[in-house]
Amino acid sequence: MVGDHTTAAQAFQKACAGTGLLWQGDFQNARQLLQAMGRRALPSSHKAKSSQALPAAFHAYRMAQAQRARILSMLMVRIEADHTMDLRRAPDWREAMAEAWGPPDGQARFVSLRELLGVVSAHEWRRKGVFIPELEGNDHPSIHPHYGVFSPVRGEYLALVQRAPLKDMSLAFDIGVGTGVLSALLLHRGVQQVVATDTNEQALSCAADNLARLKMQDRVQLLQTNLFPPGRAPLVVCNPPWLPGKASSLLDQAIYDEDSRMLRGFLHGLASHLTPGGEGWLILSDLAEHLQLRPRAQWMQWVKDAGLQVLSEDQVAPVHPRSQDSSDLLHEARRQERTSLWRLSASPA
Repeated sequence: MVGDHTTAAQAFQKACAGTGLLWQGDFQNARQLLQAMGRRALPSSHKAKSSQALPAAFHAYRMAQAQRARILSMLMVRIEADHTMDLRRAPDWREAMAEAWGPPDGQARFVSLRELLGVVSAHEWRRKGVFIPELEGNDHPSIHPHYGVFSPVRGEYLALVQRAPLKDMSLAFDIGVGTGVLSALLLHRGVQQVVATDTNEQALSCAADNLARLKMQDRVQLLQTNLFPPGRAPLVVCNPPWLPGKASSLLDQAIYDEDSRMLRGFLHGLASHLTPGGEGWLILSDLAEHLQLRPRAQWMQWVKDAGLQVLSEDQVAPVHPRSQDSSDLLHEARRQERTSLWRLSASPA
């Protein structure tokens, strides 16, 4: 049990030792304590440049981030059965909790304060939405990400999809629909029908919500399946996770693809799901190459082995803040990063 008189040093020491800390004081003081613990838990890679070479530096960076997350998750609060908190100055976050965890089920729970703040942050993203310039002209040109679904805040790749040549607008497959932003953009450009897939129920629910907001739901079929739906299409689009590695959370699944399984699965199955003359659009960051995690020659060989050929590549530079942060351990790799739209087709027999 910890409370208003617990110091950050005391809390941090116990958390490092694996001791769970149940907060009993003023809620706003708990937030301040978490922030103070967070400053103590900053990975060494944030405090000084590492002498490690890539990719060892990247793996050390991930391990440090994971350790920090474990330490900070030790500070917990009790959520009552009705999604309230019996703490002084505790906000009413019942709506955010219901969005993330479902309606109250009559059971109290203990939740890390860090996770709870993430739930509230996701609620704010969902409420406000992310403005998508490429959807301008629609009455509601925004995407509203749900809890556990990656937000399209790094949307520079959408400009690539906006300007790529569309030859056949009858049908498109969207592999890994996420928030539904790519399906929405294809429909906005005039594609008549989209079949979109995902393995994550939360993503499918999120996509359905967004497409309904955009009044596009009648032109989309959402399927819970791995990779491809049945049949063939003249256009198949995929924006897979861009780094090979093990995901440690739902959001991580949009970034990390263990053993590049989704990328390899998409390439391997693409030719058999394209109509004659059809195209596959692969949206992929080259950050893995700059981190020395996956050489370009390797995945280009996968393209060849899958019976595919490259029609064209269009690139865009990152605009997210991390690409400009020179204090970041991975700054040089982030600075060089480019996201490409690769237009692929089946190789001639």
